[in-house]
Amino acid sequence: MAKTAIYIQRGESLDYQNATEELISAGTAILFGKRIGVIGGDIPPGETGAVHVVGVFEIPKKSGVALSAGDNIVFTESDGIDKATGDVMGYAVKAANAQDETAVVKILG
Repeated sequence: MAKTAIYIQRGESLDYQNATEELISAGTAILFGKRIGVIGGDIPPGETGAVHVVGVFEIPKKSGVALSAGDNIVFTESDGIDKATGDVMGYAVKAANAQDETAVVKILG
């Protein structure tokens, strides 16, 4: 028996409900399960908006961490971008020095 799929959306961005009591501002990097998401537009409390789960973004980086282009990365809300030692959430698009505050990364939806 065939398994029929129903198309929902492209998937570069997904619907995201703000379950907090505070506005989530556009450009905020968040954990989306075991992935990185970037909020596409301001989302008021209790409302639904877009979270980008695919793309290249400049995101704050953990202090003291150097990245080479192609290094696998992870993201935590406390430290930002860090080198991956387990689950991979994306990769560095260009090198970042240890003293750099941000990293340019490709996130993987």
